[in-house]
Amino acid sequence: MVRTIKLNDGKSIPALAWGNGTGGIEHSGQKAIDTGVVALKAGILHIDTAQIYGTEKEAGQAIPAAGLDRKDIWVTTKLSEASHVKTNHADIKRSVQESIDKIGFVPDMILIHTPFVPENGKLVEFWQGLEALVEDGTLKGCSIGVSNYRPQDIEELMKVAKLTPAVNQMEYHPYVLNHLDPLLALQKEHNIVTQAYGPLTPVIRHPTGGPLKPVLEKIAKRISKDTGKEVDSAVVLLQWTIQMGVVAVTTSGNPGNVRKMAQGETFGKEGDLTKAEMDEIEEAGRKVHFRGYKEHMTKEFPEPDLPQDL
Repeated sequence: MVRTIKLNDGKSIPALAWGNGTGGIEHSGQKAIDTGVVALKAGILHIDTAQIYGTEKEAGQAIPAAGLDRKDIWVTTKLSEASHVKTNHADIKRSVQESIDKIGFVPDMILIHTPFVPENGKLVEFWQGLEALVEDGTLKGCSIGVSNYRPQDIEELMKVAKLTPAVNQMEYHPYVLNHLDPLLALQKEHNIVTQAYGPLTPVIRHPTGGPLKPVLEKIAKRISKDTGKEVDSAVVLLQWTIQMGVVAVTTSGNPGNVRKMAQGETFGKEGDLTKAEMDEIEEAGRKVHFRGYKEHMTKEFPEPDLPQDL
């Protein structure tokens, strides 16, 4: 049974997604289709793509290639700087239609990739352009949301938004919780779901693994014993992310790693983290601040004064 998270527009989104674009070139073309098939057949029924990845076409093609029905798969894409979209209704509609044409159908969700996709000072107008496409039927049945939006961006939108963003996709893991606290509080107030990209950053990008490393390894041993399945720190971190009520978007071009990511969909209750384990992960994560991607969320949103490692 695929785990889902309820959105503020009433839809339920699969809580685990495979991203087909980080390192877009290596995932493009047939590799993006083939690895998408691996993800879908492994039980990850959510593909996350974007205009800037150059893999929207492959996201749509992976579904029939896996022998699955479109209605059973969730597809997210993002409007990116790559489409050179201007902040007017006609150009926003053009950009959206280009994505629809490449994917082959209206996706389940469209996000604005960063607050810097709209022209300076046009953040609200761009959002209203997406709202208009929902209203006129262009994006019928499609959830709309944002990505890499900081507290000030959410506050600006919510002053006038008719439709609340369904999600805000951002780098999310235990090592950025201190930085994200004000943003997460604001999203909770407006019932905006968090989507995590880079959720495995503490495992695969931190130079030493930091204070989380022994905690995750200890929990992995416990889950391996209780489920009879070989579980590692990455799987534990994905479990933690989803149990925090956050959609985990992770990526790999390695079929074995993709299948490993999907393990949590096959666990019973034995694979769930206990409250004590959840708290221990958060406590260890809050001891340091380490971010894998600085290009969006740190501009005019100061990072906490914490060490990167202990």
